Amino acid sequence: MNPKQQLRALADARRGVIVPGAFNALSARLAADLGFEAIYVTGAGVTNMWLGMPDQAFIGLTDIAEHTARIRDAVDVPLLVDADTGFGNAVNTYHAVRTLERAGADCIQLEDQVSPKRCGHFNGKAVIETSEMLGKIRAAVDARRDSGTLIMARTDAAAVHGFNAAVDRAQAFAEAGADILFVEAVTREEEVRALPQRLDRPQLMNMVIGGKTPIFGADELGQLGFGFVLYANAALQSAVAGMQNCLTLLRDKHQVDEDPAIVAPFLERQRLVNKDFWDALEQKYT
Repeated sequence: MNPKQQLRALADARRGVIVPGAFNALSARLAADLGFEAIYVTGAGVTNMWLGMPDQAFIGLTDIAEHTARIRDAVDVPLLVDADTGFGNAVNTYHAVRTLERAGADCIQLEDQVSPKRCGHFNGKAVIETSEMLGKIRAAVDARRDSGTLIMARTDAAAVHGFNAAVDRAQAFAEAGADILFVEAVTREEEVRALPQRLDRPQLMNMVIGGKTPIFGADELGQLGFGFVLYANAALQSAVAGMQNCLTLLRDKHQVDEDPAIVAPFLERQRLVNKDFWDALEQKYT
C-alpha cells in the first residue's frame, strides 16, 4: 500500500494509533526510525521551532508546504499536515489543498477558527459560522487530485459554544465530505468518552501535554474507538528540555562530554542523517 492507503487503513481500524508531531525533517526521521506508523506536520511546532513565536497564525501556506516537502523527502510514512484555517476563504483553501497535496501530504487538516487562529488550547478563541466552514470542506474535497488524500476537519467550537454544539458541527463537517473528525480541546473525561458514540467518522483525539484535555492512554482511546491519538508537540517539548539541560551544563561546567544521558552520540547523529548513504553515493559517482 502507498502512504495514503496506509493512512486510510489506520483511520478505518480505529485502534488509537499514536501520531507524533514533527517540526522538521530530522524530528520526522526520529519518529519513523522509532516505528511510528504516521506523522503529523505540526503548525505550532514549525512556528515555535522555526520562528521562536507562539502558535498564533504567524506562518503561511508556503512555510508549511516547504516543511511538508522536506519531511516527505526524509520519511516514507503517512503524513497528516496542519493547514490551520486553510489560509483564507474557501477559494484559498482549495489552493492550499492543491499545494500541500503536491508537497506530499496524505491528510490535510482544516479548522473552523476565525483568522488569525491560535493554538487550540489557548484562551480567547473564536469560530466562523458553520456554513462558511462547510464551504471550505467542500472546496478541500473538490481540490484533491488524488481521492486517496484525506481531509480532516477540526472544530474548536467546544470552547466557544459548548460540547454539544461542537459535536453538531463535526457531524455537519462529515456530511460535507470530511474523512476524519477532530473535536479540539474538550475539557471533561466524559466528553472524550462520548465522542466515538456521537460521531460516525474516524476521529483524532489531541493529547496536549499541559493543555485543556484530560490525558488518556492511547490504548484506552483505541478501545473507545478513536482512530488517532495526536501528540503534536511532545517531541518539541522534550527537545526544549534536552537543550536546556545540555546548555545549562555547558554554561556551568564549561564542558560537555559524549554522555548519552545528555547528548546523542556522534555516530547516532550521523546514522539519523543517513551519512553512510551519502558516502556511498559519493563513492559511486567519483
